[in-house]
Amino acid sequence: MGSWDYKFLVGVSSVVLWLICVSSGDDDNNMILIDCGSPNDTRVGGRLFQADIHHAISSSSSYFLSTSSQFILAKTNSTPLPIPSSFDSELYRTARILTTVSHYTFKINRRGRHWIRLYFFPFTFGSFNLSTAIFSVSAQTTSLLKDFQIHTGSLLKEYSLNITTAQLVLTFTPSFNSFAFINAIQVLSIPDKVVAEHVSIVRPQGGDGGDDKNLWTKALETVARVNMGNQSVSPLNDSLWRLWVSDGTYVIHNNLADFVSNVTAVNFSETNISQDIAPPKVYGTATRLSTGSDPRTNANVTWRFDVDPGFDYLVRFHFCDIVNLPANTLFNVYVNSWLVSTVDLGKETSNKFGAPHYMDAITRTSGGSRGFNVTVGTFSISEASSPEAILNGLEIMKMSNSKDSLVFDSVSERSTKTKVGIIVGIATGSLVGFIAIMVMALFLLCRRRRRNNLHVGMREEEAGNTYNRTAIFSSSKIGYRFPFAVIQEATNHFSEDLVIGSGGFGKVYKGVLKDETKVAVKRGSTQSQQGLAEFRTEIEMLSQFRHRHLVSLIGYCNEQNERIIIYEYMEKGSLKSHLFGSPCLSWKQRLEICIGAARGLHYLHTGSAKSIIHRDLKSANILLDANLMAKVADFGLSKTGPEIDKTHVSTAVKGSFGYLDPEYLIMQQLTEKSDVYSFGVVMFEVLCGRPVIAPSLPREKVNMLEWVMKWQQEKSTLIEEIIDPRLLAVSSNHTKLESLWKFVEIAKKCLAENGINRPSMGDVLWHLEYALRLEAVDEKSNHVGDVSSVGDVPSSQMYHRSDTGLSSSMEYSMGSVADLSGVSMSKVFARMVKEDMQQ
Repeated sequence: MGSWDYKFLVGVSSVVLWLICVSSGDDDNNMILIDCGSPNDTRVGGRLFQADIHHAISSSSSYFLSTSSQFILAKTNSTPLPIPSSFDSELYRTARILTTVSHYTFKINRRGRHWIRLYFFPFTFGSFNLSTAIFSVSAQTTSLLKDFQIHTGSLLKEYSLNITTAQLVLTFTPSFNSFAFINAIQVLSIPDKVVAEHVSIVRPQGGDGGDDKNLWTKALETVARVNMGNQSVSPLNDSLWRLWVSDGTYVIHNNLADFVSNVTAVNFSETNISQDIAPPKVYGTATRLSTGSDPRTNANVTWRFDVDPGFDYLVRFHFCDIVNLPANTLFNVYVNSWLVSTVDLGKETSNKFGAPHYMDAITRTSGGSRGFNVTVGTFSISEASSPEAILNGLEIMKMSNSKDSLVFDSVSERSTKTKVGIIVGIATGSLVGFIAIMVMALFLLCRRRRRNNLHVGMREEEAGNTYNRTAIFSSSKIGYRFPFAVIQEATNHFSEDLVIGSGGFGKVYKGVLKDETKVAVKRGSTQSQQGLAEFRTEIEMLSQFRHRHLVSLIGYCNEQNERIIIYEYMEKGSLKSHLFGSPCLSWKQRLEICIGAARGLHYLHTGSAKSIIHRDLKSANILLDANLMAKVADFGLSKTGPEIDKTHVSTAVKGSFGYLDPEYLIMQQLTEKSDVYSFGVVMFEVLCGRPVIAPSLPREKVNMLEWVMKWQQEKSTLIEEIIDPRLLAVSSNHTKLESLWKFVEIAKKCLAENGINRPSMGDVLWHLEYALRLEAVDEKSNHVGDVSSVGDVPSSQMYHRSDTGLSSSMEYSMGSVADLSGVSMSKVFARMVKEDMQQ
């Protein structure tokens, strides 16, 4: 095998490795190539794989690796490598070893579908035997590999994801007492037309067919990419660097197949198909049904593949007439004996010789079988001119399931079968006893039926708010499961006239229950990117706590594939709608709204053994009741905080653009301070009376935070330039300016670059209460004081706000704003927190 030579590079812990991407021009097309573990660039087939080494942080960086462990670059110089000869064999000589959870984050310039290709080849490096590595890999929220292990040989895994954000995050998670490794990575943008948005579903004969499935939200894994004609096609001959393997090993009966080749006949100009769909060498070779000497042969050619059961599969068939098929040739295409289509290739290509054509279909494996058969065969001979069938290329791609996973859980499959067997046995053994019990129960039921019906009727008449004789009482304000029919009635069958909002989950309707209780009904959309996980999270989170500044859960419904959550109705809608609408909120109202939202967030952070991180705080998720009291809403993305001995939660980035904590965005480390950052953004939204991103404004003002920070550096003394113009009329009073400056001061601290430098929500809340106190003093005195100090406020002031949780006898010293700006008020606030938790 040859001698092994190693190079070992170990860096410091807890670092972020910024890695420069490929040569100029590739970045615009999102072609990111990494030779993992290599200290030098590697050229493969004319393309440059960038060295995987530590570079300085740069705005031009296309990706970076974040890890809390030592970084290890491994290399072997074994000559030759114990893998089949390949043009990209140099990529397997090095590997990056990852001993803890690590994230590759790629900058996405062109959103849409991308290939993600992962290279694996195990070798021994020092104390690391890569064949023993067990780990999982995910992309965004999609699980690609779970407890993955490769014992020998090389492996290239190819995936396709529709990336709708500015970043792609690949996460490598070692299993317990193990590690992860990767030899090379490709991220390559896919032209829009390569993968269709909707594809027809193939069903067994007699089933309901013809409907489509949306592929935009689905991740794909390449199971097979086969070139017919018993010839392989190298990635060097494919514009998207795809490998097409020969079909010879997949054909079941070789004696029925003729392998033909005529690449020069392929003519893309005769169709609207580009070479991105498949290269000429694919359409220029074919496997053709061998009819022998009998022109009346009725036969077919079948290819057999192994797939994971329980998944949907996208199947693409490539056709091209390179053999001058007889006129009016028809042939059938099948998947697992299910008819996909009867192909009239002449009609599809307008009888153009050498014109490519392709066809997509979605199907599922039958039962628990791993066998996946693809067949082309003759059509009815009486209607066709001759028994012909041809196929030039085939692609099979596994589609992600409802759990957003491409991983087949074999343990779960075996467990399910075992459970089914046990259940069947128990059911069979208990059948006789059950029948006997039912006969007795029926007799007793008949005797009591009339009395029970009478009793139920009286109870319904007295209660007046019971639905379908179930225990659903809206007046109790306890989250119950509502029948779908009740929700339909409450929303007038989801009338568009009752829509009061919409978001990532779906539309929100105003509803009225039978007892006249007004509710907000959030109905999940089938097109929503938020699914069952967010639905379950929100119900679980809301059912855990009750607080006057958190929107209350009333019920939910998951019947008939519906995902519906019912909340208390908030009469005044969202804070966002009031900031940009009319009438204008007064400064005091804005302060009180911020204080209410801060109380809700502080309760989430401190009101239970483990903190709750909202993760999607924004002005649209702060709702107002009839009295303009603020309540935090929308907990679909919420996350339980870190363990007591941890500082953060490592998780994929989720949230709303403009409000995301940049530290969380880069490190994927979520803390309560991420909510504090988002709250700081909301505070400036409240102050400025404008959206976070406003494309209609001049360029320097489009991004609110950039505009505000620039103001702070250049003209920080002229606060009138950034506050809501509608407040200018009342901002000339000096004490109100004190309140405004105090508000700006704490908002700026919330936006500190590092989370450790941001205040807690308890401190934020205290300073907001102080700003409100300044406003209240001004309203009582109506006197112009000194701008630099609170001259009209006594040095010792009684705090009488009963809803804060501080007793009326508590006193504190109030000097100038500067005297208090650096004081942490956590202890002062402790009693208020305690009373908040009790209510």
